Amino acid sequence: MSKPSLAVVGATGAVGTVMLGILSERPDVWGEIRLIASARSAGKKLMCRGEELTVVALSPEAFDGIDVAMFDVPDEISTEWAPIAVAQGSVVVDNSGAFRMDADVPLVVPEVNPQEVKNRPRGIISNPNCTTLSMIVALGALHRDYELQELVVSSYQAASGAGQAGIDILREQINLVAGTNAGDTAGDLREIIRDNGPFPAPLALNVVPWAGSLKEDGYSSEELKVRNESRKILGLPNLKVAATCVRVPVLTTHSLTVHAVFAKEPSRKGAQDILQNAAGVKLVDDPENYKFPTPADVVGTDPTWVGRVRKSIDNPMALDLFVCGDNLRKGAALNTAQIAELLAIEFTS
Repeated sequence: MSKPSLAVVGATGAVGTVMLGILSERPDVWGEIRLIASARSAGKKLMCRGEELTVVALSPEAFDGIDVAMFDVPDEISTEWAPIAVAQGSVVVDNSGAFRMDADVPLVVPEVNPQEVKNRPRGIISNPNCTTLSMIVALGALHRDYELQELVVSSYQAASGAGQAGIDILREQINLVAGTNAGDTAGDLREIIRDNGPFPAPLALNVVPWAGSLKEDGYSSEELKVRNESRKILGLPNLKVAATCVRVPVLTTHSLTVHAVFAKEPSRKGAQDILQNAAGVKLVDDPENYKFPTPADVVGTDPTWVGRVRKSIDNPMALDLFVCGDNLRKGAALNTAQIAELLAIEFTS
């Protein structure tokens, strides 16, 4: 049987570019790979799997003969074009937030709920938010043994979570404050940094307790995604989740502190053993020698990295841990590619 065909929609964007690199590293399960982007990007030539491919403009005809289409585009583009791709015969794996909470669209993390790829009445499968993905592989492994009941999470989110504009503005701000005394006096950062880009305050030499858009009761959209998506992926509709999302002056890799309460009493050693053997997880947990994951260690890698695993002092049913994940790889492109590979197996079986 011939290999299925694949389209990458948004191939010229930040995540799409990472996707092309990942496709070149992953198992060769695809026949034709077609690159699709906006009309202004049509005609560009990009490398994928050692081959120069020409970008074609987004149109209904662009999906002709395509078995699986991976979408790495804004919500409004996915909302319009994913159903068109499905109508043309493609199964869509969407990395936007357009369909994540749709009851007829599964929200899939292959290490946690791979069986859900077959439950796709709309022909669409959603990829979770990068912040959720940075922790859910580790939590899914712990949940299987200890039965998760409650989460208290604080995120430390990289500038690249706001796209290329976030990366560019952080680099610009770092250059502006280099060699100055900025940060010594209240307000002086704002005097030097006049352009915050996509952030509500200067990010260089600062942390900003906000990511996303304003939602009900003062929560941000990112905080609600952590709650709602964790519930859906784990199949725990009543999971208690308290999340605070913070933007930090890191280019790429989201980090989180996690306080997880379970129905079954965990042990530190038991949790470490589970994480050590969990697919998609790398445990680095040697605090006596100051060995634990940081974004500088994790950027450009695929696993969810976990360290600082502790049994809660005040609650015997809880664990505290620190998690890092590259938000452009596992947090976006890699998970999308892994879902698509599950579909490739389905198409060829």
